[in-house]
Amino acid sequence: MTVDKTRPLSVGAIAQRSGVAVSTIHFYEAKGLIKGERTAGNQRRYPRSVLRRIAIIRTAQYVGLSLSELKDFLDRIPEGPVTSTDWRRLSAEWSTLLNERIASLMRLRDRLETCIGCGCMSLTDCPLRNPEDRLGAVGSGPQLLLVNFAREPRDDEDSPVHFRTKRRSLAAVKSTLDVNQDTKGNDDS
Repeated sequence: MTVDKTRPLSVGAIAQRSGVAVSTIHFYEAKGLIKGERTAGNQRRYPRSVLRRIAIIRTAQYVGLSLSELKDFLDRIPEGPVTSTDWRRLSAEWSTLLNERIASLMRLRDRLETCIGCGCMSLTDCPLRNPEDRLGAVGSGPQLLLVNFAREPRDDEDSPVHFRTKRRSLAAVKSTLDVNQDTKGNDDS
C-alpha cells in the first residue's frame, strides 16, 4: 500500500496518527501553531506536514517550553514540511532555552531545602542567607532561585533565540547579603 503524501488528512486521521485528541488539534490551530483548510463540505483537512509540527509541539511542551515560545519558533520556519536544516536551527535555538531551564531546575533541586530568598524567614538558615529579608529589596519571589532566569523579548534579530536574559548576576544578589554581613561584622567589634 502506498501513501499519498499530498492528500490532506482529516482531523480524526491527524489525531489518530499524532496521538493527540481532536480538541487538542483544534486548540493548536486556534493558537496559530498549525493550519488546516476547510473542504467544500466544510470539513477540516490538514497537510501531512502537520504531523511533524504536532510532534514538535508535543516535544517542546514535554521539555517545558511555553506555547508562546513555541509559536515564536514555529512562525520562523516554513509552513510545509520541516527540513533537516530548519530542525537543526530550531534545535540550536531550543538548546539555549533548555540549558537555562536545566540550570534553573538544578538550582531548585539544590536549594529547595535551604533558604531561597522568598521572605518567609521560617528556615534556620534564612537569617544567614537572607537576613531581615534583604532580598525583598532586590525583587519579588524566591530571589536565590530566580537569578538569570527572567526573560523578556529581544530586539536583536541576530540573536538565535530572539530573547535576552535579564542578567541579575548571583554576585549582585550576594552583594545585597554582603552589605548585611559587613554590618554584622562591625557590630561585633
